[in-house]
Amino acid sequence: MDIDGASSVVLQALTQATSQETAVLKPAEEQLRQWETQPGFYSVLLNIFNNHMLDVNVRWLAVLYFKNGIDRYWRRVAPHALSEEEKTSLRAGLITNFNEPVNQIATQIAVLIAKVARLDCPRQWPELIPILLESVKGQDGLQQHRALLTFYHVTKTLASKRLAQDRRLFQDHVGAVFFLICVSGRQIGPDSTCREKLEKMIILYTKVLLDFLECHPCAFIPLIQRSLEFAVSYVFTPAGEGVTFERFIVQCMNLIKMIVKNDAYKPAKNIEDSKPESLEAHKIKTAFFTHPTLTEIGRRLVSHYFLLTEEELAMWEEDPESFAVEESGGDSWKYSLRPCTEVLFLDIFHNYSQTLTPVLLDMVQNLQGPTNVEEPVQLLMKDAVYNAVGLAAYELFDNVDFDQWFKNQLLGELQVSHNRYKLIRRRVIWLIGQWISVKFKSDLRPLLYEVILSLMQDPDLVVRIETATTLKLNILHFRTEQFLPYLESIFGLLFQLLQQVTQCDTKMQVLHVISCVIERVNIQIRPYVGCLVQYLPLLWKQSEEHNMLRCAILTTLIHLVQGLGAESKNLYPFLLPVIQLSTDVSQPPHVYLLEDGLELWLVTLENSPAITPELLRIFQNMSALLEMSSENLRTCFQIMNAYLYLSATEFLQNYAESLCRSFCDLLKDITNEGQVQVLKVVEIALKVSPILGAHMFQPLLPAVFRGIVDGERYPVVMSTYLGIMGRVLLQNSSFFSSLLTQMASECSQKMDQLLGSVIEMWVDRMDNITQPERRKLSSLALLSLLPSDNSVIQDKFCGIINICVEALHDVMTEDSETGTFKDCMLMSHFEEPKLSDDEEPPTEQDKRKKLLALEDPVHSVSLQQYVYEKLKAQQALMGDQGFGALMETVDTEIVRQLQEFLQGL
Repeated sequence: MDIDGASSVVLQALTQATSQETAVLKPAEEQLRQWETQPGFYSVLLNIFNNHMLDVNVRWLAVLYFKNGIDRYWRRVAPHALSEEEKTSLRAGLITNFNEPVNQIATQIAVLIAKVARLDCPRQWPELIPILLESVKGQDGLQQHRALLTFYHVTKTLASKRLAQDRRLFQDHVGAVFFLICVSGRQIGPDSTCREKLEKMIILYTKVLLDFLECHPCAFIPLIQRSLEFAVSYVFTPAGEGVTFERFIVQCMNLIKMIVKNDAYKPAKNIEDSKPESLEAHKIKTAFFTHPTLTEIGRRLVSHYFLLTEEELAMWEEDPESFAVEESGGDSWKYSLRPCTEVLFLDIFHNYSQTLTPVLLDMVQNLQGPTNVEEPVQLLMKDAVYNAVGLAAYELFDNVDFDQWFKNQLLGELQVSHNRYKLIRRRVIWLIGQWISVKFKSDLRPLLYEVILSLMQDPDLVVRIETATTLKLNILHFRTEQFLPYLESIFGLLFQLLQQVTQCDTKMQVLHVISCVIERVNIQIRPYVGCLVQYLPLLWKQSEEHNMLRCAILTTLIHLVQGLGAESKNLYPFLLPVIQLSTDVSQPPHVYLLEDGLELWLVTLENSPAITPELLRIFQNMSALLEMSSENLRTCFQIMNAYLYLSATEFLQNYAESLCRSFCDLLKDITNEGQVQVLKVVEIALKVSPILGAHMFQPLLPAVFRGIVDGERYPVVMSTYLGIMGRVLLQNSSFFSSLLTQMASECSQKMDQLLGSVIEMWVDRMDNITQPERRKLSSLALLSLLPSDNSVIQDKFCGIINICVEALHDVMTEDSETGTFKDCMLMSHFEEPKLSDDEEPPTEQDKRKKLLALEDPVHSVSLQQYVYEKLKAQQALMGDQGFGALMETVDTEIVRQLQEFLQGL
């Protein structure tokens, strides 16, 4: 391609390719695609995007085509690869000047230079890095920024390379990067615009350094000493006063943190196993972090960086809710200086606890007793020191008697009611929350609940919110009986707090505490939830635009339904529309609400005393949910099972047909585990309603039959197949006969022959069944074929008896007093279980399962008695001689064990 002659043609094609009209756009794109392999095409593109007089969209597109060409044609071995001559020219053109005026294009050019650098630097492009460094040091602001941007992308790209020669390249130029940071850190421009640009450059420099440390820690070892000296001097000595800014301090702290906790800089437990570079790095760190240095860092972190700022104190006064949200980890807080400071404190304290523990304890000792409210600096200092003690709770376990401190000092601090002392009240209750899981005696809990009760009525909103959070932390460790005397009062105050706060984040926070309380006390909450039940519909309506708050409401409803049990039916006018909306995939909010909505749907069914038309109607949402094949499928299957236990007849009559279609589609492309979940629904349907279940799920049963005959290889699937077929054979024998007839016709086999294959595979794969209930079911099902004069069944008699004896071993227990055996699976009546305080009461579904078990042959028929009766019936059919011959087909040891089990009948 002739560059001079082609420029106008390519420019025209690029212009057309930016068109919004398809008729213009498509031919231009096709033309550009054909030119991709033409020599000179990328030189033309370079000239176009370097021409700042042309349309920005055209230049942008030229950069993108150039960048894509690097991926496809720059490597020598690529088909239609660029010639070495053209690549040399292109490399030179890319770094001729760094004066791109458009930020987005400048970024794309920097990225494409980095792509070329990854392939060609340093061998084919040794001048790249020296030119970039020289341009960064220049006086022109735009050129300096663009060169630095390019240098940053090149450095990040090269940092990802792993070959030894690539690492040596990094070692060669990383010193220059460090030099740039040091020089930049010492400049202050009086012009605010200049300062802003300088700060951006400094952040870019530090990013390069941090990326290099992260990707090549060993190559960074020669820079550890200088990096620590640089960062510590600016952050922890007067050298940084007046010149540092927040993002720079954050970067410096990250640099210190990464060096302190880097595993590559730590010797192995057995020093002899350590790598030389690890020992060298450890030696450098040990030499730097002397006792005086660590002491100064520790004191400065707490006494300077932990102090609440004037801006934070102003926010507390003017907008306490926002302050509470930020302090608990709001979005802007996550990227501010405070969390970075706290993380660095924790890392340094963890690695140098022997040195820093006495320093922190000394700071605590100097602040003993209540602080004068007229000394705001001392109040702020105490807040900062208590913050440090809370953060380092695990490290201070052996050094602080927190129980004594709580009784002798902290309780007194909480009783100071002066408005200015709210800083300390709030910090102390937070501090207690940090220590609850570390060291806090159980017998002090009632005293703590008294404190919580008092602080939940504090005049300051921030204190009340912090107290609620501490209550949540305590709930994880409390004994219910200790908390119950305070439940009514504290729950009422939590509800008041929920009404008082206005921001979504705060309401979510309080709702989470309320949910935790309800979850832990369970049914004990019933007398106190009336107001909450009346308020939640209003809150749901108000939160229409706030899906995360609605998620919190769903979680609260889940625990509320579990706590109310059957009484939750009174919530249905509100509850069921909430479930309907949350699980309707045609509604946009389902993206946020679906998972919690499904969980609420499930617990509502489990605790429902009876089906209602509205509850049944919600299942219309299920078909679309099954089509999604999402991670929520397991919960969907649990919901189906819950409907079957609740009202099998109405559920199957309304939805079995559509479920069958959905299951058939699912089974075409589903994992073995998913297949088992589908089959379990069918199995439960047969269990709760043998006749209707078999009729409604008839389309699925031939596949189950074939799976047994073919010897399904996945044991759990085979076990479920046998469970389903066992139910059909035992509880719906006429349906089994018709199914056998259908399958014999489809397989072109005689019925007896096919039945023999089923029994043989059943006996052979009995070991796939691990659940005792299913093993007993299989025995009962195969025994139900007796008595029989069918030669095929008699031919399989030995296998049937073997299975029965195995099952008898599973279910029979010996009475130590009488020496006789009894079936341990038999249930004669329903008993309400006796529960301890920490045990959850049975749900309505648990009760339904127990009542169903009383009618289930597995739990109502004695296997021992059933075997005896079937063998006697077979003996009567065949006569003693014929039956004796049949028994001789069974192993003598099996016969002996059988006789032992049947002794006394």
